[in-house]
Amino acid sequence: MSAAAPVLIAGCGDVGMRLAVLLQAQGQRVLCLRRNVAALAPGLPGFAADLADAGSLRALPRGIRRVVFLPAPLAREAVAYRTVYLDGLANLLDALDEPALQRCVLVTSSAVYGDHAGAWVDEDTPPAPLGFTGAILLQAEALLHARLGASRGVALRLAGLYGPGRTQWLDNLRNGSARAPREPPFHANRIHVDDAAAALAHLLALPDPASVYLGVDDTPLPLHELYAALARQLHAPEPGIGPAPGGIGNRRLSNARLRASGWAPRWPDARVGYAALLAEML
Repeated sequence: MSAAAPVLIAGCGDVGMRLAVLLQAQGQRVLCLRRNVAALAPGLPGFAADLADAGSLRALPRGIRRVVFLPAPLAREAVAYRTVYLDGLANLLDALDEPALQRCVLVTSSAVYGDHAGAWVDEDTPPAPLGFTGAILLQAEALLHARLGASRGVALRLAGLYGPGRTQWLDNLRNGSARAPREPPFHANRIHVDDAAAALAHLLALPDPASVYLGVDDTPLPLHELYAALARQLHAPEPGIGPAPGGIGNRRLSNARLRASGWAPRWPDARVGYAALLAEML
């Protein structure tokens, strides 16, 4: 691996910028691709391009050997997801020196799994997405593995993200709109954004990785229990009983494979992670 070759972070939003800062702290070079590079954090080198526009990728520098692909669709619509995850990934691989790529980590979602009635789910569980998002992300994983193989192309299926700027659950508790079922319990699977970034840095450097990993903390919790803990931290009333979130599926995600590879979350329990987040917000 060339020490001078930057890690290309394609679709450098919140998690991507956290990853970029982490890699820079490790002494690595990065290049942050996004449509609006003016929105990058200070000190991050940008490359202005649109993944859906193959022509805008032609000026990418040569020598890139490692890529993280984590785009943001312009809308929560099937066509927008296909544009970035399928067309965009193909356009990027076409623009790079594909035979020379040593690692491409694709960020997808636990939405690929669908509903499992609260049972434990891991990477060997057959996917059964409930909606177009999970279905298209599965197609993107298949595209990646068809182009790069199972070791150069690695998919990280992230659980629900929380952290600075991602406070919708806290806001819902404050305004009294939060609801959760009790019986059967609906399980919440979460990962702090900094732990997600650390998992990506880990997978970029991991020798002989598996083709798929689940990115989630150690502690899936019934949603009503997590809400109750957050309500106590906020000094807000506990939420009432209501339906489970739609289109997600009830399951408990296991991070055993990622942990066994050497990664460990800084925030293994969302109750502790949210407490730290609230302390930062004060």
